Amino acid sequence: MTDAKAREELTALREAIDRQDLKLIEVIRERLDLVARAAKVKAELGEGSRSLSREDFLLSDRARLAAAHHLPEGLIEDLLKRLLRESYKESGERHFACSFLKEHPGQTVKPVVLVGGKGGMARIFRQYFEASGYPVRIFGHHDYAKARELLKGALAVMVCVPIDVTEEVIATLSPYLDKETILMDITSVKGPIVKKMLACHKGPVLGLHPMFGPDIRGMVKQVIVNAGGRDTEKSAFLLEQFRLWGAKVVDCDPEEHDKAMSIIQALRHFTTYCYGLFLARVHPDLRSILALSSPIYHLELLMVGRLFAQDPRLYADIIMASERNAELIGSYLECIREELDTVRRKDHAAFKERFLEARAYFGDSAESFLKESGALLARVNDDRR
Repeated sequence: MTDAKAREELTALREAIDRQDLKLIEVIRERLDLVARAAKVKAELGEGSRSLSREDFLLSDRARLAAAHHLPEGLIEDLLKRLLRESYKESGERHFACSFLKEHPGQTVKPVVLVGGKGGMARIFRQYFEASGYPVRIFGHHDYAKARELLKGALAVMVCVPIDVTEEVIATLSPYLDKETILMDITSVKGPIVKKMLACHKGPVLGLHPMFGPDIRGMVKQVIVNAGGRDTEKSAFLLEQFRLWGAKVVDCDPEEHDKAMSIIQALRHFTTYCYGLFLARVHPDLRSILALSSPIYHLELLMVGRLFAQDPRLYADIIMASERNAELIGSYLECIREELDTVRRKDHAAFKERFLEARAYFGDSAESFLKESGALLARVNDDRR
């Protein structure tokens, strides 16, 4: 075949591929429209945003069909997971059953008040509460003169302010709450905050910690920690509402929660902060680093940059929230100093021994983490130019 003939055939093949891509786009749009219609019906039936059994069926059945059509393994799974995520985002933000009305049919739904309602997290909850049929009132930092008016008759009051002022806000607003109003917070520290709510409010109290930030694309699969409080049976409908949104509610004692957060948040954020600070001081060329990086380092650098793109006050509040955090970080630094000595001595035997000690701690999880991280890194690599 001559070059001219080959070029002509290539052009024809690309045009055929373009036509197939257009069909794909049209089919995907049609599928998303069908999902949106299904979401309305699910809301009328009182069903949640996410059905795990339906997901499992889709993934297994479509994998079977893909194999029958000789498609590459995992291709249809990747595509379906992406479609599911977009389906939840497009449909779930607009249509939800109201758990309060399911529990109290025929009653009028009282307002939910979001204190600090102009912040990112409050905007998310406003969107979802309103999509579920709850009237929402916004209480900003200029509204204290109207506190009695805004808080009167509230079904629930959610405090969505920075950690360092949360206790002060709770103390200031509690006298204006009706006794049956549910008082809840969403800070990452639960022990002292729950105690403060219990001391200031005689009615139902609910300590919450959403394990996500304001940049989420949807509530499905997000974790919301329930640290309890008082008269929790009266706030059970709220936990059910979160589940209807697709979130996973995890029950946890306030003190146990705070111990876990010292590792999950404070230690992790401190490590990321120090790494980014060190990079800023040695000042390497970021473009060169990214060009030379493997997918795993590319992902790591993304996580570092992500932290510094956000509010420093938030991370200072999390890292400095308790003496426990400072003690844990101190122990972490001691560990680093010991391992630095190992490196300076070039003690390969000690390094291997400690490596295997850590591997034993992770146990079988290490292999599953290796497999899961491999899938993540493959996606990171796909997105690189």
